[in-house]
Amino acid sequence: MNQPAIADSLHPVTWPDGYKAAASFTFDVDAESCTIAHDPASTRRMSLMTHQSYGPKIAVPRLLKMLERQDIKATFFIPGFTAESYPDIVRRIVDGGHEVAHHGYLHEPMQGIDAATEASYMDRGLEALATVAGIRPVGYRAPWWELNWHSPGLLADRGFLYDSSLLDGDAPYRFAVAADDPRDIVEIPVDWTLDDWEQYAFYPGVTGSGVIESPAKVLEMWTLEAEAHHSQGSCFVLTNHPFISGRPSKAVALEQLIERVKGMDGMWVATMEQIALHTKATVNEVHTHARIDVPVFPGAGAQFEPAVVRQGVLA
Repeated sequence: MNQPAIADSLHPVTWPDGYKAAASFTFDVDAESCTIAHDPASTRRMSLMTHQSYGPKIAVPRLLKMLERQDIKATFFIPGFTAESYPDIVRRIVDGGHEVAHHGYLHEPMQGIDAATEASYMDRGLEALATVAGIRPVGYRAPWWELNWHSPGLLADRGFLYDSSLLDGDAPYRFAVAADDPRDIVEIPVDWTLDDWEQYAFYPGVTGSGVIESPAKVLEMWTLEAEAHHSQGSCFVLTNHPFISGRPSKAVALEQLIERVKGMDGMWVATMEQIALHTKATVNEVHTHARIDVPVFPGAGAQFEPAVVRQGVLA
C-alpha cells in the first residue's frame, strides 16, 4: 500500500503575541435535537426530554455566569432546532460576547448521506441562526463529528472559515476542500479524549455504559491533556455538552480546569473563530486529505488517492 508523505512540521502554527500554545472551550448545545434525530419516537418520553432540556434551561445560564467569572469567551455550536426552540438562550450567548457556530439543524445522522441532503441541513441551520440571532456563523462542527468527503465543498460554498470535526491533528491547519478545488478551509481538530460525552453521558436505553465518571478523575485527565498540549505548543480543544457538563459538580470541575489552563504560562485562551482567523492568516501550506481506494477486496490491495498530503509534497 502506498502511503502519503508525512509533513515535516507536526504543528505548522506559531501563536500570536508570544503565546506558546492555544486552548478553546467549546459547547455543543444539542438539547433535545440529538435524541430526536437518533429516534423521533423519543419525543414521547417526558423524562428523556427533560434530561436534554436541562442544557438550555439550567446549564447554559450557569455556564455563562461561570465564563463571565473567568473572563473568557467560548464557542457554542448550536443546532438550528435548538436555536428555534430556545431563542432567548441563544441571544444570551451572543450578548455575552461568545461565538455561535453551526451544528446541523436537528443534529442529523451524517454518515453516508448525499450532498444535496447535507446541503439542506446546512442551509436550514443557517436560516435558523440568522432568524433567531441575526448571525451568520463562520464555524461548523458536524453532528457526531461525522464529515463526508463532499462536506468541505459544501462548507466552502457557504463561506465557512473553519470546521471542527476531524481528528488528525493536535493543532489547526488549512486543508483543500477537494483535490481539484483551489479553495481551502481551516480545520481545528477534535479528540474523543476531550469530549465530556465519553466521560459522563448516560441515559438508559439511549446512550452510555452506565459508568458515570467522577469529575475529579475527569479534571485530572483533562488537565494532563492541557499540560501536554501546552508543552508541545499545540491546541487544546475541549468539547462539552451543557446538559452533561453544566450539572453542578461537573460545572465546578470545569471551572477548576479553566483556571488551571488560564494559569499556564503563555497559553492563549480564545474562541475557535479567533484561532481559525490566525491560522488562515499565518499558515501557508495547505493539506490535502488522501482517500483510501479499495476497488476490489480482498486481493487487490489499497492505495491512497491522491498521494499529495501538502502542496508540493508527494508520496
